[in-house]
Amino acid sequence: MDQFIGYHSEWNLGSPGGWDYQRITQEIGKVVWSKLASHLNLNIDLDFDHPMLFPVNGLVDMMVKMHRCREGAYPGLIAVIAEEETLEDVVENQNLAARFDAIPGLTGALAAPQTLALKNGRVSLDGRPVSVIFMDFNTDVLLNLHRKHNLSPLLQAVRENRVLNPRGSEPINVKSMFEVLTDPQYKDCFHAETIARTPWTRQFYHRQTIGPDGEKIDDLIEWTRTHWDNLVLKPERGYSGKGVCVGRIHTDIDNIISTALKAEDYIVQAKVPEKIWAQNLSGLDQKNRKIVTASVQTDFRCLFNGDGLLGFVGRYGGIPTNVGSGGGFQPLALLRTPGDVGHAMTQICTAIEKMRYDDLKAIEELQQNMALKNRFTYLLGPIKIALQPRLITFGQMHAIADYCAKIWDDCKVLEKMWIDGELDNMIKIESEELEIARSQPWGGAPAIFASDGLFGFSCQGLGD
Repeated sequence: MDQFIGYHSEWNLGSPGGWDYQRITQEIGKVVWSKLASHLNLNIDLDFDHPMLFPVNGLVDMMVKMHRCREGAYPGLIAVIAEEETLEDVVENQNLAARFDAIPGLTGALAAPQTLALKNGRVSLDGRPVSVIFMDFNTDVLLNLHRKHNLSPLLQAVRENRVLNPRGSEPINVKSMFEVLTDPQYKDCFHAETIARTPWTRQFYHRQTIGPDGEKIDDLIEWTRTHWDNLVLKPERGYSGKGVCVGRIHTDIDNIISTALKAEDYIVQAKVPEKIWAQNLSGLDQKNRKIVTASVQTDFRCLFNGDGLLGFVGRYGGIPTNVGSGGGFQPLALLRTPGDVGHAMTQICTAIEKMRYDDLKAIEELQQNMALKNRFTYLLGPIKIALQPRLITFGQMHAIADYCAKIWDDCKVLEKMWIDGELDNMIKIESEELEIARSQPWGGAPAIFASDGLFGFSCQGLGD
């Protein structure tokens, strides 16, 4: 744990995204940096092209391998299945389907789940058998859509193990699993690093429990009320930061607690200290026509599978940094110059502050035009991109690869605990959804997992 400090705020074992948005961000960020560097006069060597900064390539390779394992050298169709209302807006799904379509012998298609059909007993799309499917939503959404549209073909694809991620990973995808990891009785079941990087977490209801410092808590609700500044409340299942409430930022604690108790599906979690994942970024104050530096929060998503690390996604913005809550993407770069990340980032910020306003404005306009050409949008509209990259070293990459391998192992332990009935009281999922999960056990099979890291790479405290 010497190479980087910090915690994961959550895992995504269902259908993590951002892999192709990061590719676009890297391509834009490389051009932007070349323009910035011409003004900065810095001796800093950055690599925007390292394979770990393009995680979509690993996802594509994994799905093509899945197809080859099933179909051999025969041609086939790989389907990207997403909710109908997202088909026109989520660009990375469109690009993923296009990537498959460009591979000789393969066809890629983006479609809504209700367009799948059965033909001669095979799951098909537009009359053609489907080889494998990337499904861009979790099992609870699948079940709701099935009730509306009768998605029997898609459920057959699940049973035939054609869907990535396997639905068997869904029960351990709930955020309450972090309670298992931070419960002292299970400390010998998981890797020490996984436990150390997991914020203290408890399911939120009237109960006695053990606190983050080993103290006895007689009533978790009242304890949360009195310790709110250092806590977070969030739904056990969810995405895009919906329903997340953070101490000191959201202050109406009575209403927050009431909402969480009525929902009956919240967790309370120790807040990761903001200075760990804060970073100074310089940009334009257009109203006053000057360059300013401000502290932002950063998120470092690590994507991995059973073969190892697939790559990273950089996000930044407010709290939370989810793009669905208004956050943006940040270019990532490998620091090849000797020295630490914090020193390099300080040099970059200081140099940008000395630039002419009009020069930086021209670079920002170039960035925005490139984003427009790449249709860099999500459900809320255009996605913002940081002008400055987030830096990482070779050593930190290797340390993260080791960390992610431990999470993969520990997820297999969690799945076995679930299958053995040890986690029944922790998983609040309706029986029909659990049936879908049991129809496609994971067991370490191909999947793309994400750990959303609130990490410092020696920048911690520089955003204060």
